[in-house]
Amino acid sequence: MNVYEGSIVTCDALGTVARFLVEDGGRIVFVGDTLPREYSEAPRERLGENALLPAFGDTHIHFLSYAFFSAGLDVRAARTIADTQAAIADFVRERSPSFVIGFGASAHSVAERRLLTREDIDAVCSDRPAFIAKYDGHAGVANSALIALVVGKLGKLRGFDAVSGLMTQEAFFRVTDVVTGKISLPATLGNMLSGIDALAGYGIGLVHSVTGIGFPADMDVTLESLFARGLKNPLAYRIFFQTMDVGKVLKRKLPRIGGCFATALDGCFGSVDAALLEPYEAAAALPPESCKGVLYYPDERVKAFCKEANRSGLQIEMHVIGDAAFDQALSAIAAALADFPREDHRHTIIHACLPTRHGLETCAKLGIHIAVQPAFLQWEQEPLEYIESILGQRAFGISPLRTMVDMGIELSGGSDAPCTVPNPIDGIWGACNHYVPGQSLSVQEALNLYTRNAARGSFDEKERGSLEAGKVADMIVLNRDPLSLEPGDLRSLQVERLLLQGKPYKAGQGRIALLSRAFLNGGKGI
Repeated sequence: MNVYEGSIVTCDALGTVARFLVEDGGRIVFVGDTLPREYSEAPRERLGENALLPAFGDTHIHFLSYAFFSAGLDVRAARTIADTQAAIADFVRERSPSFVIGFGASAHSVAERRLLTREDIDAVCSDRPAFIAKYDGHAGVANSALIALVVGKLGKLRGFDAVSGLMTQEAFFRVTDVVTGKISLPATLGNMLSGIDALAGYGIGLVHSVTGIGFPADMDVTLESLFARGLKNPLAYRIFFQTMDVGKVLKRKLPRIGGCFATALDGCFGSVDAALLEPYEAAAALPPESCKGVLYYPDERVKAFCKEANRSGLQIEMHVIGDAAFDQALSAIAAALADFPREDHRHTIIHACLPTRHGLETCAKLGIHIAVQPAFLQWEQEPLEYIESILGQRAFGISPLRTMVDMGIELSGGSDAPCTVPNPIDGIWGACNHYVPGQSLSVQEALNLYTRNAARGSFDEKERGSLEAGKVADMIVLNRDPLSLEPGDLRSLQVERLLLQGKPYKAGQGRIALLSRAFLNGGKGI
């Protein structure tokens, strides 16, 4: 039994801040302002300037990709094309990989203000295939060796530019399938173990991982399922299978379907292929057929998918960036719920960067959740000046958090890592410091995105997400009470400790031990 005394930020429905919390056997047994006599002799931790909160959740992370890129070639820190080339050359020299895979190329964070090209990569890596994914995870640049390897598999797929090496849309997904086939599964598992320790360092105790990115026989889904069951620390790990094949999900007895990749309805602003209702500002420079971006699927295909998944009792998530894709998603989910009504489905739109008023009204009416990424609002790799250049005044309608909350829409927070760093404090800061001031959230509302609402996003609210008697003692100790800070100072927050079931998170776990635990635990924990 342990007693915590100080600022207990519960993140319950009332926003209660208590003085005492008592944990016993991994559960919270008391929260309040006056400590009952029966707990007066228990060991006590006085928090001082620190604060106790629920463990954070990340409700949209490509965990496998995050783990892989965190352990490999990350070029987001490059400030020139030459910096990027040097990073590639150093990576090849130090590791001598047979296949180079990197992440983070951006035209907006380098002095040249252009994207890396095939020729740039060839200049430092011509003797082996190389693929550098863009910061947004929806495009990448291939060198000549990789293009020669995959050109026969691309055919006339949309998004293949052999001259620049840029792969977007369907071509990007096809190249991703080839790339994932080159990844060593044992090495990937080791990277995942390092990655989960990194998330714990950010105070994350609940992970919503989207998986299914083209591994042969969906081995990535299998690997993440084993990983979730084998963790020695009782971190809550929830899997969303990125497929429109409902049968695959039911066969694996998973309760959730969707995410990005096969369940992305459009592209992204970084590749100017997010689907819009009106043309981009630079429409004259785009092919006529894509001046409004690209919807990946016809309406009837999306509706058929949603109806089947909804009737099967699955929770649906779909990637949506532009307003046309937003309306397509909402129309499809509305049709599915009209076909087969469900009271508490918690279907979710991911991103919803440029929502329509009509679509938001549908969300509020039907109880559709939105998983937002507030760190996008202050994103070095995709700055506001770029968004303005392609959207004009529509840039100031992006992620209207205040409007969404005031309409009664439940929002949860995530990072979309590896696109942004999976630090919930960055997201909390972003939600409270929207570049449209009237769309900012209060500090408590921003905390809720990553605690109470995150748990509700995967039906975990009975066990976690707030500090209330009876719930699991998944908690973090912060260096300051966030409710005492001005919004602009929230980035000064640091996670001192993550406690899962009342015990400090212990980093370090072997691959063999993880797999052994996974097989013993069966289907538990996903």
